[in-house]
Amino acid sequence: MVLVVSEEVREAIETRRPVVALESTIIAHGLPRPRNLRVALELEDAVRGEGAVPATVAVLDGRPLIGLDKAQLERVANDGGIHKLGHRDLPFAVATRASGATTVSATAQLAALAGIRVFATGGLGGVHREWTVTQDESADLGLLARTGITVVCAGVKSILDVPATLQRLETLGVAVAGYGTDRFPGFYLSDSGHPVDWTLNAPEEVAEVMRAQDALGVVESALIVANPVPEAEQLDPELHARVLDEALAACAERGVTGQAVTPFLLDYLVRHTDGASLRANLAAVRGNVRLGARIATAWARG
Repeated sequence: MVLVVSEEVREAIETRRPVVALESTIIAHGLPRPRNLRVALELEDAVRGEGAVPATVAVLDGRPLIGLDKAQLERVANDGGIHKLGHRDLPFAVATRASGATTVSATAQLAALAGIRVFATGGLGGVHREWTVTQDESADLGLLARTGITVVCAGVKSILDVPATLQRLETLGVAVAGYGTDRFPGFYLSDSGHPVDWTLNAPEEVAEVMRAQDALGVVESALIVANPVPEAEQLDPELHARVLDEALAACAERGVTGQAVTPFLLDYLVRHTDGASLRANLAAVRGNVRLGARIATAWARG
């Protein structure tokens, strides 16, 4: 697989300037048009505002791109037929010259292959509810267990089985730290109700852990920096609990199963919270992108 790294990103990597990888699924599939393009440009500007270089990742016409120009961002935002690519889909997209937006797993894999160490996103996938029946687990977890990248996120989506996800990450040997908190965030919520073992309080502390990973030779797996959405911008916990219960009941009543469950639940939350869940989502992403840029800067200082 031949990566196409933009000149700006390539020069930044070669000169050890800070670079932050960004996923493209949020652009193609996570937001309505034309808001999706505005948010994509806003997130790149936020990275630049912190002194780092954004590297939005996507596959266009079979070419894995690390760093998109404005025309390419516009194509990802406006092409209604663009695929959603996990890491397992990348060989198919390349071989068939398809175009697709990259999920967490595909973005992390391509960014790591390009030599980028920091990736900022919204929330990770994880273990789904009723896993013992469905065996449904996000590909994010397995990929992060074998990819040396630091992922800044707002925890995992609260529609998932959070304790099972944390247990799975521990089993896979993926390091998890709360940023400024000893609680694991729940994407829309500042606190999922579950603790984390380690807390890091500054970008420099995160960078020191990354250097320790290198020194110990344990960079085969990711470092997850769980950065909570500010309490003032989170989804109201009572509203979240009520609407999520309704969404799960509606899901069961309508027989929604498999890969259709997550988009159904997320869409239900947006519609039945009058967009408040989407606002919390964007607040989390914005905070993660800014923190990712600060961590990349601390890391680049070496």
